[in-house]
Amino acid sequence: VYHLDIPSGTITEIAQNPGNVAQWVTDTNFKVRGAMAASPNGGFDLLVRDDEQSEWRPLINWGPDDALTSGPLGFTKDGQEIYVQDSRGVNAGRLTIINATNGAVKVIAEDPLYDVGNVMINPDTYEVQAVAFNKERTEWTVLDETIRLDFDRIRDIHAGEISISSRDDADETWIVGFVVDDGPVSFYVYHRQQQSADLLFVNQPALSNYTLAQMEPITFQARDGLTIHGYLSLPAGGDHTNLPLVLNVHGGPTARDTWGYRPEVQWLTNRGYACLQVNYRGSSGYGKNFINAGNKEWGGKMHTDLIDGVNWVIEQGIADPKRVAIYGGSYGGYAALIGATFTPDVFNCAVDIVGPSNLMTLLRSFPAYWATALEATFYKQIGHPDTDEEFIKSRSPLFFVDNIKIPLLIAQGANDPRVKQAEAEQIVAALKEKGLDYEYMLFPDEGHGFAKPENRFKFYAVAEKFLAQHLQGRYEE
Repeated sequence: VYHLDIPSGTITEIAQNPGNVAQWVTDTNFKVRGAMAASPNGGFDLLVRDDEQSEWRPLINWGPDDALTSGPLGFTKDGQEIYVQDSRGVNAGRLTIINATNGAVKVIAEDPLYDVGNVMINPDTYEVQAVAFNKERTEWTVLDETIRLDFDRIRDIHAGEISISSRDDADETWIVGFVVDDGPVSFYVYHRQQQSADLLFVNQPALSNYTLAQMEPITFQARDGLTIHGYLSLPAGGDHTNLPLVLNVHGGPTARDTWGYRPEVQWLTNRGYACLQVNYRGSSGYGKNFINAGNKEWGGKMHTDLIDGVNWVIEQGIADPKRVAIYGGSYGGYAALIGATFTPDVFNCAVDIVGPSNLMTLLRSFPAYWATALEATFYKQIGHPDTDEEFIKSRSPLFFVDNIKIPLLIAQGANDPRVKQAEAEQIVAALKEKGLDYEYMLFPDEGHGFAKPENRFKFYAVAEKFLAQHLQGRYEE
């Protein structure tokens, strides 16, 4: 960690990573006073120190079951306490304040099922004023009575989820954004004294010219009884029965889909597809029991959750069971390959974007910056290559290529440090050897996903033609 003095450009080293620190925490005077140190078992230790000359001391230990639902957020103004998301002893990560000297804990806000999301902190006092929980949609809990009327008034200004983007020094003027699922973000200047608001701008005004799809939260029961959440988006207008369906699987897998405007969802619904997004077990935000239910379930129950979601949409009469695609990037790309190899009768085609095909080679080729904190976590989620080789191979699509009977589109970045080019090359070679139907796009100037606009346009043009060929949707040359 370095301190950069902006006027002079002078850089001073403040702290050196011994190799296990995954996150540094500064106090309100920008002094490095906290560190998240990874443990060999996949947990973390929260280390603190009184000042930058003092020795580090452990304050909290999180075991591997709490590691993905806990972590530090920042210090109080006096530096004597630290705000922490903490799931020890409970299911979901709750917002707590912990004494940096004796470890005494006070709970500020919690929910039994959902981890704490955004935290609104007063920029002068550093006291928590409101907390958001990302449920089906973002829900704010106001803790500071001095801003309760402001939130009540802001909710009346515009539809959508509230985002407080900025506040002036007098705390009289706020910039407030409203996120919707079928249009641009609208930003307002909110005047606290008058409790009035003026429209500032919308972030993508051209979107207002189109009729866009709405994203509906859904809930269904997995085959083992676990409650699964997700989102279903249908083409705007028209008949919503017997539609072709694209199962769009999020990456991570310790991430989740959320409500709001999503360009890829709008692209798919515009082309005539129902778009299903499933927050399968192992997804984040739903507490530690849900996220840990994904351990050793790559290609197992995490995949049957996806299949159960597809079946739920079919049972509603919305999707045509004979026109279903699986599509995704990173873990979502892996899920697409699993769909093609493990459940080929469910899908007409699969689109894999930078997805691993062999979990053994994935685990053996982690980038150096993952070794600090994520290596043990992935071993817990997938298996250890030294002791679980046969199990890991049993969840790797590469070894089940003989089961494929649907067309695949595979897209890869040559400079991907996480899912290396070899992950695509080895399954492409197997497909070629067996004479199976596939298309392969290799981008020599991309990494883990496609950042350059020209590459994104090229990929989406090919992908929508591929989907149209196999699902009878629309595409543009």
